[in-house]
Amino acid sequence: MFHLIWKFILGLIVGLVARFVLPGHDPIGFWMTGLVGVVGSFGGHFLASAVGLESGDKPSGRVFSALISIAGAVLLLLALRYFRH
Repeated sequence: MFHLIWKFILGLIVGLVARFVLPGHDPIGFWMTGLVGVVGSFGGHFLASAVGLESGDKPSGRVFSALISIAGAVLLLLALRYFRH
């Protein structure tokens, strides 16, 4: 159970960073921001592994992993904006 809570907390942070990177009016709340971060993170990692980009356990791999998570969340936010308007 703690693992799921931790994933949501990290997803919330990723979602907040994605909303900061992509400014504008997004009428989504706390829970949706966390969900965007979690789903965007999984989607970003799935796409990165599909094209052969591995992050690894080195510190540089963790930074790359965080950037992929944020990029996935930003893409998901763009998709949400597109389909809502």
